[in-house]
Amino acid sequence: MTSDAPALSVCVFCGSRPGADPAYAEAAETFGTALAQEGWRLVYGAGDVGLMGGVARAAQAAGGETFGVIPVHLLHAEVGKRDLTNFVVTENMHERKKVMFMNSDAVVVLPGGAGTLDEFFEILTWAQLGLHAKPIILLNTSGFWTPLVALVDHVIERGFAAETLRALVTLAENPAAAMQALRAHEGQASSARS
Repeated sequence: MTSDAPALSVCVFCGSRPGADPAYAEAAETFGTALAQEGWRLVYGAGDVGLMGGVARAAQAAGGETFGVIPVHLLHAEVGKRDLTNFVVTENMHERKKVMFMNSDAVVVLPGGAGTLDEFFEILTWAQLGLHAKPIILLNTSGFWTPLVALVDHVIERGFAAETLRALVTLAENPAAAMQALRAHEGQASSARS
């Protein structure tokens, strides 16, 4: 990254569990390291467990800047990681999502559960409504998000969304592909931040 290139802040939504496939944690760590090496800031849910903890520890170990946001009721359950560059405690989940989104230029979604799905669909809905143009990337480790993409396609085919909905999401099969997709948007960083 050149000194005059804008630095990205990348929001990562992901699970507070590691998942059943070790490839999920491995990809999270690889991605966290790659963000730091690129000079980009990780914005995430501030937990020190599951994929959240893995991506953050990897980014920190590689010298990256970290911005964590956690609601007060999850400080214990998700083991709030207080050694981050920035650590923000919110009153609720909705405020957490808003703070994470407002402090990022792009969104990358790693494997996760209901909370991750909630985060993905809210950000996707905002994009569909024209409220933002930030890239949304699904890191499809071991094909984890393939059924979700099929569901989005099904929603379109059944007439509940325009064809343009699918174009709002980029599917990246591995961390390197996710980084490549982010680099394509790096030049738009300053205009993407709202």
